[in-house]
Amino acid sequence: MKEFLLKGFEVELFTGLKTGEHVGVSASVSNEFSDFVKEPDQRNLEYITQPEKQYKNLKELLLEPRRRLRGWLNQRDLTIVPGSTLSLGDSGKFQRSDISNPYHEFIELNYGTKVVTSSIHINLGIDDLSLIFSALSLVRCEAALFLALSASSPFLDGFPTGAHSQRWIQFPKTPEKVPLFKNHSHYVNWIEKQLREGHMCNERHLWTAVRPNGQRRPYELNRLELRICDLVTDCDLLLAITALLELRVISLMNNPSKLDPAKLSKLSHEELAELCDMNEVAAAKNSLDATLHHWMDGRVISCRDWISEILEDVKPLAIDLDILDILSGIQEVLDNGNQSMKWLQSFNAGTSLPILLSDSMKAMEIEEDFALKQEGYL
Repeated sequence: MKEFLLKGFEVELFTGLKTGEHVGVSASVSNEFSDFVKEPDQRNLEYITQPEKQYKNLKELLLEPRRRLRGWLNQRDLTIVPGSTLSLGDSGKFQRSDISNPYHEFIELNYGTKVVTSSIHINLGIDDLSLIFSALSLVRCEAALFLALSASSPFLDGFPTGAHSQRWIQFPKTPEKVPLFKNHSHYVNWIEKQLREGHMCNERHLWTAVRPNGQRRPYELNRLELRICDLVTDCDLLLAITALLELRVISLMNNPSKLDPAKLSKLSHEELAELCDMNEVAAAKNSLDATLHHWMDGRVISCRDWISEILEDVKPLAIDLDILDILSGIQEVLDNGNQSMKWLQSFNAGTSLPILLSDSMKAMEIEEDFALKQEGYL
């Protein structure tokens, strides 16, 4: 396969003061910008990028809405706050963005501030239904690796939580137990049953690490959505993570007999689902330092070693597709740690949390300005 898949991102962001405290303005932002969507809690919001195949165009699609938002926020002495949890609080109170919205009321009553997080959802376009579910199996079995690379939420209410992704620890996976889907009909029947029994309030209420997506779920599907990643503010790293995901899925498409866990694993479907859940918790707690279990046979493997093995596996394809340079960000994270690890190292050395957040805010602005200079606008 020589052609890239369509790729799109759902980017959730926090807004707040330049000292790092969260301030909610999502209703005002969504009124100002039609491509921004308010979340139930007003402290975060979301924008969605247009589908695109070429990596050379993806970075600007990610940065352009961020620049517009930043300009609007600057006029109000506000900014974009990095991290995937309420690092400086207050997680004790839900702050509704729309008092009249019944869905927002449902979220507040049932989940509270557990859902007040920010993240990146990566969508890959796949038209073949059978391929969607093969890819879904593979990506779910390796989702913990992508969480480990992206972890950026070690703090909550001003203190370290003991986890590298507090977001994934607290986020209410719904329904609590999700099987490894065998095919489209299995998925449709399972979703319909959850809706009948009230375990899901609508077809979107499947909050798991990865899920099928499309215009009329669960019946019409055309993409895979990886939902497990924390917010990645470094767009070069986000593109590296996306490239690793895409290369893995294309490898599956090229070699389905070698990479479909549902067909290759020595474990049962039920055991695989339990293994996935267990790996996700381990990665949320310790990210790259986590001890995981491989989907092939349940053997113990370190998170770093597993990612390194996959990097080697996809390298020939990356060279063939001329995107090997994009993957360099993965090795940098393996060598130097993810955002959570870097923050915790500095925090434990005595740097205050507001300073850590402030430095990361400046890094975001520098990246935005540098990209404009590269395009000749500055």
